[in-house]
Amino acid sequence: MDIRFKKGFTKSYKKLSQQEQTKVDVTLAVFRKDPFQSSLRNHELKGKLAGKRSISAGHDLRIIYSEEDEHAIVYLLKTGAHNQVY
Repeated sequence: MDIRFKKGFTKSYKKLSQQEQTKVDVTLAVFRKDPFQSSLRNHELKGKLAGKRSISAGHDLRIIYSEEDEHAIVYLLKTGAHNQVY
């Protein structure tokens, strides 16, 4: 799986606390091994974010991503608290 970071993801990642960044890093390591591991709560989004997916990096921390070429390339779009990314 090829994971690429979009500018918006990098920008929102830098705004996270060190503890939240660590949670995101751990979550991405799990995601690389098994994108549908149950703890990630991977799900498709609806509404204005239709066509994108979300995974959980903790209680109120989400990572929004989009796919290309059947999971070959994953573009990480944004991370942050639930109310910041939706």
